[in-house]
Formats: sequence, structure tokens, C-alpha cells
Amino acid sequence: MSEPAPPWARHLEPGSDPSSIDLLAAGTLPRAWVAHWRSLPDRVVLADRSRRRWRGSELLERTELVARRLRGAGIEPGARVVLAGPTSIAYVVAHVALLRAGLVVVPVNPASTRGELESIMRASQPRVAIIADDTMRQWAAEIDPGVLTTSEEVGIDDGPPTPLDVAGPDDPALLPCTSGTTGVPKGVPLTHGNLLASAEGLRIAWRWRPSDRLVLCLPLFHMHGMGVGLHGTLLTGASAVLHDRFDPDEVLDAATEATMFFGVPTMYARLAGAAGLDRLGNLRLCVSGSAPLSAELHQRIADRSGQVVLERYGMTETVMLTSNPHDGERRPGTVGFPLPGVDLRLNPDTDEIEVRGPNVFAGYLDQPDANAVAFTADGWFRTGDVGSFDTDGYLRIIGRSKELIISGGYNVYPREVEDVIRSHPAVVDAAVAGTPSPEWGEVVTAFVELGSEVDDAELLAWIAERVSPYKRPRIVHRLDALPRNPLGKVVRAELRPPG
Repeated sequence: MSEPAPPWARHLEPGSDPSSIDLLAAGTLPRAWVAHWRSLPDRVVLADRSRRRWRGSELLERTELVARRLRGAGIEPGARVVLAGPTSIAYVVAHVALLRAGLVVVPVNPASTRGELESIMRASQPRVAIIADDTMRQWAAEIDPGVLTTSEEVGIDDGPPTPLDVAGPDDPALLPCTSGTTGVPKGVPLTHGNLLASAEGLRIAWRWRPSDRLVLCLPLFHMHGMGVGLHGTLLTGASAVLHDRFDPDEVLDAATEATMFFGVPTMYARLAGAAGLDRLGNLRLCVSGSAPLSAELHQRIADRSGQVVLERYGMTETVMLTSNPHDGERRPGTVGFPLPGVDLRLNPDTDEIEVRGPNVFAGYLDQPDANAVAFTADGWFRTGDVGSFDTDGYLRIIGRSKELIISGGYNVYPREVEDVIRSHPAVVDAAVAGTPSPEWGEVVTAFVELGSEVDDAELLAWIAERVSPYKRPRIVHRLDALPRNPLGKVVRAELRPPG
């Protein structure tokens, strides 16, 4: 009797053999990228809004030059390098050069404050800081005078020829720092193998082809822009048009010459409000992630453009984990099935999502206590997200375990209530949190952005018809805008009543 196909086999093209899938066949991402550029040196790989184009041969030459400069300055493989700058070809060159040299990229938001930069540098202990902004570069020099600071162009003396692309799958490649709920940065070491496995899983699941052209507006310091958009494009031998800002009209114009667009719900909401949304239908694939896309917005885009947005799920510690199917039904409100190579289960007691696979990191940097909590005894990573499967096996994210509201002894997950509130025609977006109460412990509180006027009592009555009594908000706060991070995800710690 043959073994049953793994859940991730749903992402394979018909006739594919799951046993033949080798997510690490290329060894590392840089080796795969270099192989593409050497075999097709005249192929355009990157372009920007100014229509400047870079071919494979140019990327090969420029990344080798920057890598040699860093190695010539005495920066040895395994050293950490802060990288901060806007989405640009110069940023991509620096990023690729660091990986080719065997260095570890510490991606930093270019809009970080001095205090935020200092926290990340203290946690990561970099040898070099490559920063586009003059003021931020000066901060880095003041925070640690022993760090070599330079711009994205890495304008230091050329180094001698040196072996490149020698890092192996188990060597560190990326060290993003995540603060989670504590506000204290934790380093997340990701190996070359972790990054390759995730990018290869997406290449398989999304039918990524060398002929694809991606409109990439996402910031490259974040996993969505870097680990999904950039790494996937270069691994496939495809091309990308880099936008250093999101402009709905520019995206819709670019859609006439592209095949893919990756965005966050805030971007899709702005696209849905722009003239010419029908042009989004020219693309073969639109992907949303980093925050939940409401079923109402999903349907509005489908009705007006014919484009059925595909939602996926991932996190810094694992890169990508699940995706709605490319060929099957893309079910609103769900994140689909595990990607190739990913094993996923729900904790039988808490419904917390637990995962393992070649994409999953091995543990936080110098955080033994955090690691003891983050991993189960049998080696599965606890994501902190609570989920459920529907009758067809689609995964739905209910909420974060640490965001749980306990009201009158009942457990309330904000995501469930938020999805209902967002479906009201007057609501642009919503976030739900708990407000301390001597009677209930916590009361469910809704923070809403409104697109049109609605009375609080009317809104609460409308919600009450759609959720169980213990989940119903008792307080509503109207905000001009919910507090968000650069990718549009609501920052719950910053939710405050107006005034």
C-alpha cells in the first residue's frame, strides 16, 4: 500500500511526484542566482521606476566587486552587517554581495529611530553598517565607533580576488531582529538552507517561471519583500520592477507589463479605491500577506477586476509556511495549506499552530530561555498563532495566543471579532483588544476606522447578530487611523482611545 501524499502535495502541478522534491538541491540561494546570471548574462533581472535596467552580467560583476571590498577590509565570513536603505537596485546589490561573501545580513528599517537602531546593534553586534541615510549612518558610528560604516555603494578600496559563494546550507545568512511583545529585540538566525527551502517551496507552489515579472513595492528590510519577493524572483531567474514607494496608479500602470504583484491588505484597499482597478486582472498572480485580508475586500477586488487574491502565511522565524493553492480555490479568510516541505499541526490542547521543516530556524540568538518556550519537546516550533482547519483542510488563523482576551471566563480571540467588524459596509478596518474590568476581567473593545458614518449602537447591534454574546464588543473607539507598522500590520501595543 502506497504512502498517502503529504498535505503540501496539494501545491504540486498535476503528475508531479512528491518524493522527487528536493528543496535544497541548489545548495544556497547565491549559488542559484550566480548560475542564472552566468548562463544568461544579457537577461534583464531588475529595473526601477526610472526604467534603469540591470542585466545578469552587471549584477554578477557589481556584487563580486562589493563582496571583494568587504573581504579586503578584513571582514571575514560569518561577520554580521547591518543593512538599511530604501527599496533600490543599490540595496539589492549590497544584499546579494553580503551573502556571496558569506556575511550575515542584519536588515534594519531605514525609518528606525536612533534608539531602535541602537537596540538592534546591541543585539546583533555587527562588524559593518551599510546605511543609505547620512544621519542614520552617523548614529551607527556613534553607537559603536568600532563598526565600519559606509553607504550602499560601499565606497571603500577594492579588495583582491577572493573565493565567493562558498557558504553552505547550514551557514548563517540572515539575522533579522524581532521584538515580539516584549519590545526587546531577539535575533532570529536564518541559514542559507532556511532561505532556500522557503523560496523553493514558493517557486513550486506559485508556478513561478523565468518569464514572470514582479511589481515589487514592498520594503526589502522585511521578510515579505526580501524573503518572498526578491529571493523568489532571483531564484527563479525571473525579473522584478522595484518601486521605492507604493502608488496605486503606478502599480496599475505597471500591471500592463508584469505578471505578478505582492502586497499587504492596506495596499489592496488603496488599489480597490483607485480608478483602473480592472488592470489588476492582467496579472496572473496577486498575493497578499503580513496581515489579514478581509473577505469583503477580497470579494470587491474579484468583482471589479477578476483578480482572485491569494493569501499566504509566514513569519520571521520560518519565512513562509502556508499558501492558498495556485490552481485550486483561493478561499477568503484562510491561508490555505502547508507549503512543500512544511509540516504543520495544531496543539490538541490550545490549537496553537506548531511547525517544522527546512525553512524553520533553529532558535533565537543567545536566548536559551526563549528557545525552551518556543520549541516543543519533540522539536516543533510554537508559532504563537492559534488556528483551525475547515472541513476541506484550509487553515484559518484565529489570532495570537498572547492577544487572547479573557472576558467573564471565556476566551476571545481578537481576529474572529475583527473579521466580523470589517465586513460592515461603513468600516474601513478594525482592531479588537481587551480593556481591564473589575466585573469581567476584560471587556472586548473595538477600535474602528470608518469610511462612512454609523451610530455606535447601530454598529454594536449589527455585530451582536453575528457573534456569540461573550465575544461582543462593549466599547467602541473611533480612530482616524489605526496604528500600523510599515507593512500595514496593526501595532496593538499602540491602540489608545482618542483624545
